[in-house]
Amino acid sequence: MEWFDGLTRRGVKPGLDSTEELLRRVGDPREGMRFVHVAGTDGKGSVCAMVESILKASGMRVGAFTSPHIMKVNECIRIDGEDISDADLDQLIGMIRPHAEAMAAEGRECTNFEVLTVLALKYFSLVSADIAVIEVGMGGRLDSTNVITPVVSVINNIGMEHTEFLGDTIQEIAMEKAGIMKPGVPCVTMNPDEVFEVLEAHAEDVGCPLKRVMRDDAEVMASWPDHVDMVYRGESYTVALPGRHQARNASLAIEAVMALPEYDEQISEHLSEGLETVSWPCRMQKLFAEPVIVDVTHTANGARCLHSDVSEIYGRVVLVLAMLNDKDLDGVSRELAPVAEKVYVTAPASHRAASPERMSESMSRYHGVDGVFPTVGEALDAALEDRGDLNVLVTGSFRTAEDALRWLQSRYARS
Repeated sequence: MEWFDGLTRRGVKPGLDSTEELLRRVGDPREGMRFVHVAGTDGKGSVCAMVESILKASGMRVGAFTSPHIMKVNECIRIDGEDISDADLDQLIGMIRPHAEAMAAEGRECTNFEVLTVLALKYFSLVSADIAVIEVGMGGRLDSTNVITPVVSVINNIGMEHTEFLGDTIQEIAMEKAGIMKPGVPCVTMNPDEVFEVLEAHAEDVGCPLKRVMRDDAEVMASWPDHVDMVYRGESYTVALPGRHQARNASLAIEAVMALPEYDEQISEHLSEGLETVSWPCRMQKLFAEPVIVDVTHTANGARCLHSDVSEIYGRVVLVLAMLNDKDLDGVSRELAPVAEKVYVTAPASHRAASPERMSESMSRYHGVDGVFPTVGEALDAALEDRGDLNVLVTGSFRTAEDALRWLQSRYARS
């Protein structure tokens, strides 16, 4: 694990060559495997979790590869809803490491995410998964997960992100996401006209059957703290994740599994069960031990949805905000400010963290800052003390959510 964790220093390296070569050296586990490939800026992890849950409810042996993790890397690789064990993870790293080191000696160093992708595919092969749901890490065309040929792909909402790698316009970013399309492989998407036009043109170029789901196709009947009730295609569903936006994610997940050849005979009768039992932590998750809502939102569009859903369910909140320095601090601050009664800013425990001072500068443009703290835990302590009868919303990144959960563990270990 020390060796694996050390690979993060190699940063981001778009391209498929190293992943393809490492796959070849470990025996190319892709042969005979089936995949669902999911891209997008917001909501792609939720769609993965829903597809995974539906297929598991249908009796299939389902692998899932999502990222990043919240508490430990094992969360990224699952089989039948269970994280890969420490023993299996250690064994697989030991299997792959000599090949990665041999490549490095040849001047072809692999990144952490490239090794993790190969590790996941190898694991799914070894445990004989019937199908695996694969979440794109960044972009699509040059993401290391794009070494697979899926049976169906999904492109969720696309927004401005990772512009240093994906492009400076929404159209350029859309083209990168469209890169997961494959000839003859159906793709499901939900995007506004300016993005859909790019996706549609690329689908025609590569011969990819493209289905568009509209935002209003899923009708939300009721939104609750721990689930949302919806109607899609005339059928009623309960999705065990909070927020109106999860109804839109669910409609994409439904369309994705509908494109599978075994849908009518094996999957269709388990749609409701899969959506009712889906689990996806830290997505507007209420910690019932405390009046705290934890979320991983880190984009302006995600923050806009979070603001709307939190406002509807909880009203105004005390906001604890901490982000990474390469994210849209201004956009997230702008979108979350209206739902905040008080604001406390801080920094996640990450070398990529935006400083509390920089976070404060961004938020101060839209809302007064009531406290600046060096750690998420200290900010949460202050927010809980000053909240009155309001809930506390802590958000801004996966690392912020991790810090919040570790704060909770420590709080109850002391009590």
